[in-house]
Amino acid sequence: MWSLDYLDGNFAADPVEIREVWDSNLEEELSLIRSIIADYPFISMNTKFPAFLIPSAITSPTSFVFNYQNIKSNIDAIKLIQLGLTFFNSSGHLPHFGSPPRPCIWQFNFREFDTTRDIFDRNHMDFLRRSGMDIEKNHLLGVTADHFSELIISSGIVQNNSVQWITFHSYLDLGYLLKTLTRHNLPDSHEGFLRSVLRYFPKIYDIKTLMKLCNNHSPRVLNKVAEDLGLNRVGRYHQTGSDSLLVAAVFRKLKDHFFLRSIERYAGALRGLSLD
Repeated sequence: MWSLDYLDGNFAADPVEIREVWDSNLEEELSLIRSIIADYPFISMNTKFPAFLIPSAITSPTSFVFNYQNIKSNIDAIKLIQLGLTFFNSSGHLPHFGSPPRPCIWQFNFREFDTTRDIFDRNHMDFLRRSGMDIEKNHLLGVTADHFSELIISSGIVQNNSVQWITFHSYLDLGYLLKTLTRHNLPDSHEGFLRSVLRYFPKIYDIKTLMKLCNNHSPRVLNKVAEDLGLNRVGRYHQTGSDSLLVAAVFRKLKDHFFLRSIERYAGALRGLSLD
C-alpha cells in the first residue's frame, strides 16, 4: 500500500491520482470520501485564492486581534478558487480507488471567482495560470459554494472529534474553508473565529507552529520546509492537491522525528492567532 514515506528523498514516489472535483461529480466524490473517513481520519489541506490585497497578513506572533482583523478583511473580500484534501491513516497510507486501485487525493475546483467582476492581484493570477490552473474552466464548471457546503457538512469530515486536520497556512486555509462552509463572512472577533474553527475542526495541527517548536524557525514557504526535510513533491507546484499531499508528508515527518508521543498537546495552536 502506498505510504507518505515514499515522498522521502530516499524513495521513488509511485503515481498518485489527483481526483479533480467539479460540480458535476461533487456528490460522487464526497460519497467516496464518506466511505473512507473512519479509516483515514487525518486530513491535510491547502487552499488557493486570488492573493492577499491588504498587506501584512501576520504582523506579530502575539498581536492576535490586529492579525485577525487583517486576515478577516482579506478573506471577506476574496473568493476561494481551489481546495486540496489528502486523507491518510496513522501509518501514513492513502486510500485507494480505481481499477487497478491507485492512491488518491482530491482537488476541489470552485466557480464563484470571476475575473470580470472580482478583485484580484494580477501578478498572482498570472502565477496561478502558469502553475496550470484554468481559471475560466473553474468559473464555468466548478463546484458552487452552496452545493459544497451542503454536502461537506453532512460528509462526516467536519464537526467530527475523530478527524485530525493539518494545515500549513492555518489562518488562511481555515478561514477560507470556514467562510465557504458557513456561507458568511468570518466572525467579527478573533475569539469568535477561534470558536467557529473549533466547532468545525475540533483538532487542528499547524505546521508553522510545529516547525517553530522544532527549531525556533518557521519557514514561510511549504516547498522550503519540504526541501529541508528531504521530501519530494508529487504533482504540480502550487496546485492544492499536490500541496496538500506535501503538507501531509511534512506533518508525518515532523511527528515521527521530532515529537514522538507528545504532538497532541499542540493541537489547536495556530501561528499568529493563538498562543503556540
